[in-house]
Amino acid sequence: MGENKELTPSKYDMNAKWDACIDLTLRRFVYSSLAGAFGGLLFFRSPVTRWASVAFGAGIGIGSAYTDCSSLFGGYSPKLAPPKLDDAPAPKEQVE
Repeated sequence: MGENKELTPSKYDMNAKWDACIDLTLRRFVYSSLAGAFGGLLFFRSPVTRWASVAFGAGIGIGSAYTDCSSLFGGYSPKLAPPKLDDAPAPKEQVE
């Protein structure tokens, strides 16, 4: 009771964001690598193509984790929205 701790809003709590991002990245890396390994064992005979499918799965996992972490830290939004026509400059007409 002697300490008076301030509560910080969750959008400013960087430690929680980093913990969530690292957890998300590790989970997606491992799960997608395992899915790639299973797919490689199921569909391919050559060890090279099996390792390629593991690497492809790991890349998908890291890429999706990067997209979610960048939106978590306030970067760009992962959802693509069509451009607003009001913000676009009007085309200039040439008079000949």
